[in-house]
Amino acid sequence: MSLLTDTARAKVNLTLRVHGRRADGYHDLESLVAFADCADTLTLEPAADLRLTTTGPGAKDCGDGPDNLVTRAALALGERVAGMKAGHFTLEKHLPVAAGIGGGSADAAAALRLLARVNGIDAADPRLADVAGQTGADIPVCLASKACTMTGVGENLSFLSLPVLPCVMVNPRIAVATKDVFAALGLAKGESFGSEGSSSWPANGASFDTWCEAIAAGTNDLEPPALKVEPAIGAVLSELRAQGGIRFARMSGSGATCFGIFTNVDDASAAARLIAQKQPGWWVHAGTLS
Repeated sequence: MSLLTDTARAKVNLTLRVHGRRADGYHDLESLVAFADCADTLTLEPAADLRLTTTGPGAKDCGDGPDNLVTRAALALGERVAGMKAGHFTLEKHLPVAAGIGGGSADAAAALRLLARVNGIDAADPRLADVAGQTGADIPVCLASKACTMTGVGENLSFLSLPVLPCVMVNPRIAVATKDVFAALGLAKGESFGSEGSSSWPANGASFDTWCEAIAAGTNDLEPPALKVEPAIGAVLSELRAQGGIRFARMSGSGATCFGIFTNVDDASAAARLIAQKQPGWWVHAGTLS
């Protein structure tokens, strides 16, 4: 079988509400999720053994050992699929790690999609979703890689239709550990947080302006504790909010990546150029979310 390729798109949490912490220690979340046009690339050369090689500018940050989520997801699927064919994965790493945009989760999801193709497993096979959820909380949403609302600990997905959102994504190249952000949030097991109930979103076909107003009215409940863990996030948000054409800016996930939604792609491109010139050490991407 010839070389197979899949794209691991960055996940962006347009909103993220924390409803509380469950008795088992996991947090109940509600998030409006979109996917960006920046991504890692994963290839699979079918073979008898399972191997992973990492390349690209972020290779040294993610490694190719057994802790890489690509390897962990592949091994977990192999435990559920008798005689599973695997092979040599090559991960071209471009997305920053520990950045709140699900880079490692997207890589693992791409691995599951590739293994499904090699082994003739239907995309709706429950074993894929089971492995995704057991391997990492963000992997189920990255497995689908479609705009949706995500609830629970990430296992409940409701798909929706977003307009194309011109954006700039910025990371100060500082890794932020999710566990540190949740620790700073400080919820005890069984403790509630924030308002009850679910957010409502515009109907399919709603305008760009309607969606911008609805998303801007939301929040990321992890932003305040993340700012305590890593104050540089505040500088990123300030840079985004100072740009022309900005509609709103917010942190994604547990940080440190932040995003700004702009009126059009020209404004987004101009903003990205200005931020990159001012902060050459930062990771900056201009593109779209959908």
